[in-house]
Amino acid sequence: MNAVTRPLIQAFDQLQAYAESEPTRRRVGKALIFYFLAALTLIELNSLGWLPEYLGRHISLNRFDAVTQTFTLVLVLEVVDLVFSLPKSTSKSVGKQFEILALILLRNAFKELTNLPFPIDITGHSDVVIRLATNGGGALAVFVLLGAYNHAQRCAPKHWAPEILEKFIAAKKLVALVVLGSFLSMWLYYGFIIVSGQPRFDVFHDFYTVLIFTDILIVLIAQRYMPEFHAIFRNSGFALSTLFIRMALTADATLSVIVGVGAMAFAVCLTYASNRFYSITARTYEPPCLLPGSPK
Repeated sequence: MNAVTRPLIQAFDQLQAYAESEPTRRRVGKALIFYFLAALTLIELNSLGWLPEYLGRHISLNRFDAVTQTFTLVLVLEVVDLVFSLPKSTSKSVGKQFEILALILLRNAFKELTNLPFPIDITGHSDVVIRLATNGGGALAVFVLLGAYNHAQRCAPKHWAPEILEKFIAAKKLVALVVLGSFLSMWLYYGFIIVSGQPRFDVFHDFYTVLIFTDILIVLIAQRYMPEFHAIFRNSGFALSTLFIRMALTADATLSVIVGVGAMAFAVCLTYASNRFYSITARTYEPPCLLPGSPK
């Protein structure tokens, strides 16, 4: 670190400590509950025609919009967690990206509810039910594969010497600060176009494009410290899985699920192969990684 980067890294550490603190998480949880109830109340009042016209025209009449809006806020929080996970390890940040994909698929499933009448009646809406089930099933498949992915990370070999790891983490914290600034800028611009009446865009879709370039940049930074082929292949493979996620978000419901689940399966296979067959640096003796329930 030098005189320029040290304050930036310290600022990142302070932001991370605040965001991940227990009081902050409790306040955020309460805010989500309040927002959901407030949105549901306003929509209900608007449906009854009890809101002034100038206010009512900016509020939905569909009660299920309160659910999708709240899920959008949950996704925002998950993206912030993703940014703070970038310096930890490439595998953990990729896992976080798949967690967000699973939540996006769930949000898409809940979005389909807005195409149904209230109270819910699926008669004549079989296409909505199919899309809802497809997105829900895809989210469940990603969730299950995430379990396999996280299990594989238990036995990940230690690839970094402590002095190299410290430099690499410092570099990734600087990258994470830029990514966080990009995400906040996207939401500020999104708010601007809503106020000005311009066509809207999906912030999460565009943010995954930023993540593609971010992952490639981290691959190049990692190559400076670890130029071995299998390290480059592993990190580049994780960057490719991010590209698959981005492609999944732009497809229709069925293709989106196929590509998203395929990306998750690719990441699982890459992780198992990397941890099972490759040891990037010479390792000192470590006890074998036991399976759950194995005798110690």
